[in-house]
Order: sequence, then C-alpha cells, then structure tokens
Amino acid sequence: MEFSATARFQRVSPQKARLVLDLIKGQRVSDALTTLAFTKKRVAAPIEKLLRSAVDNANYLSQEKGLDVDVDDLIVKSAVAGDGPRLKRIRPAPMGRAFRYVRRMSHIEILIAERGSQGEAPRKAGAAGSKTSGKSAAATTKTKAAGKKSAVKNWNKPASAR
Repeated sequence: MEFSATARFQRVSPQKARLVLDLIKGQRVSDALTTLAFTKKRVAAPIEKLLRSAVDNANYLSQEKGLDVDVDDLIVKSAVAGDGPRLKRIRPAPMGRAFRYVRRMSHIEILIAERGSQGEAPRKAGAAGSKTSGKSAAATTKTKAAGKKSAVKNWNKPASAR
C-alpha cells in the first residue's frame, strides 16, 4: 500500500528542493526524518513537515480502511519536486533600463510505501518495445554509419580529381 502527501506552491526552486529530496529517497521514514532534521538547507523544514503529513496519512487511512500498516516499516518510495508557476519580477538597471528575473516555485510530492510492497522490478528501456523489425541495434547503427561515410566528400582534392 502506498501513501502520499503533496505540498504545492512552495517558494523554493525545484532544483534546490531536489537536492534535499535525493538525500531521503529509498530511506526508512525514521532515518529520513533524522536526515531532514540535521540538513542545513532552508527547504528541509517544509519537506520534513510534508513527510510527517504522509506518515499521518498512512496512519489515518490504515485506521479508516482497517488495514494493518506498520509505521516503522515505511520507506520513502519516491520524492519528486516539479515546476510550479513562476513569478516574473523586474530589477532596475542602469540608464533607466530594467532586467527581468524569475522567482521559481515548486510542487513537492512524497510517496511512502511499506518495505515489502516495493512493486515490480523496473523495466529496461528498449528491451521488449524496440521497433527494429528483426534487425539488431548493432546492425542498424552499422548501416547508418556506412551511409554517412559514402556521403562525405573529400574537399582537399581538386574538382577534376573528384
């Protein structure tokens, strides 16, 4: 069973939020909370609050649906920071001009799950869904490379010798 919590319109750039989210991905919830408590980034506090909210969602839903969820066995399955709307601002510049800059926002989502329910193994890209119509990938690249070689002309020789 998976449980999630979302914080929208956070006044931090997604790039800075991802730095902290990468620290807690795949960790147990208790270890992730400890990591966030001692992280010196400004965005660590809202992420910690969001992780606590996800754990509370897990407790609440387990009581409502009558599920047996062990909070000590929860791990951070995924933590994503996506782009939110951008605030366009103007800074005065010399000689009456103005420079534009952007204040970024992010939507942060944390997904926690029980340790045993990790899901299926990730599929490899291009393993089953490749459309090479019977040709191997190496054969296709060789034919492409051979076609490119014939198109290249030697420009060092005079036009009469070509």
